[in-house]
Amino acid sequence: MDDETVDYDTFRGCLRDLAKVNVVTLAHRPTLAWLEALRRTGRLDVGRPVEIVDAGSGYGDLLRAIERWAKRHGVAVRLTGVDLNPWSAKAAAEAGGDIVWATGDVLAYEGACDLVVSSLFTHHLTEDQNVGFLQWTERTANIGWFVNDLHRHLFPFYGFRLLAWVMRWHPFVGHDGPISIARAFTAADWRGLLARADVSGAQVLWRFPFRLCVGRVKP
Repeated sequence: MDDETVDYDTFRGCLRDLAKVNVVTLAHRPTLAWLEALRRTGRLDVGRPVEIVDAGSGYGDLLRAIERWAKRHGVAVRLTGVDLNPWSAKAAAEAGGDIVWATGDVLAYEGACDLVVSSLFTHHLTEDQNVGFLQWTERTANIGWFVNDLHRHLFPFYGFRLLAWVMRWHPFVGHDGPISIARAFTAADWRGLLARADVSGAQVLWRFPFRLCVGRVKP
């Protein structure tokens, strides 16, 4: 999908199908539940819009879901999506939302940030890059951070192929899905990464269906 021979329309079509995958697999639900818990405990009452940065924002469907959640609950937010691929920002902007789309390495982001979120981002990174990413989130987020990714397991690995065929998703999506699951994590993987990053106080959470999330709320 990130191959140089792929044109923009094909790239955007893949992102749109990935957004459909996220709807079917309830992908945004763990992140929204984490935000709702913060809202209920008053941690988002900061007297100004809450600055939320999405690392590896892709098509931006997570931030648009957060935007809808915030409007429903009267939470003032300022949303920023950061992605390395400039076509991601273009496609996300075309899809709408009162959101800032930035192109670049998220580890170089120096804007205001209360919360860092990410979805289906960390399995694209090497182990060393994930350690660096966890250290960056810990330094950058004033309130906390939440990583939402896949659980490496045989059931979703084989099940996704069937689902992609039934739903007639783009062939790139059907091909890349099982690869992403194979590159994903177990709880032991995350505990090892957190130890290497010297990050304490984070929770590793399994969420239906086969999502493995890591979150931390600072004291």
